[in-house]
Amino acid sequence: MPSRILIISDTHGLIRPEIAEAAPGFDFVLHAGDIGSRECLEGLRAVNPNLVSVAGNVDWYLIAGGFPEQVEWRHEGYTFKIVHDLQTLKGDSLSGWDFVIFGHSHKPAEYRSGKTHFINPGSAGPRRFRLPISYATLELDAQGGHALRFHEIPPRKS
Repeated sequence: MPSRILIISDTHGLIRPEIAEAAPGFDFVLHAGDIGSRECLEGLRAVNPNLVSVAGNVDWYLIAGGFPEQVEWRHEGYTFKIVHDLQTLKGDSLSGWDFVIFGHSHKPAEYRSGKTHFINPGSAGPRRFRLPISYATLELDAQGGHALRFHEIPPRKS
């Protein structure tokens, strides 16, 4: 059975109902920073306790408390580097990973460099400019395959 991972970033203190409803159905939730508040962090942990997260540039209250700004995570033979702003990493720290998960730009993106997949799920928080509200899902199988999907959340009508 594949392992299912929900990937989010840039919640900025907002847990959207779509994320709260989806999260319990995943084995893990990866959050690439700019969580936005302790309440948001605890709320995400409440809907899925298997939360792996890093602090982003707005999470000074977490950084001051020693919360990690980068995480190296391994799961079922896959290696992950999770960071908020990709620009804070140097070239050597990006090589050798199966996946690098990042946020900051609020723009969903996927690209590959060598064997490494770079994934930015976009922003699951308040809408910024005309950028989509989005998250990503990743399914990993034991044979080394994976399936990545991006999901757009329609903006709420005022």
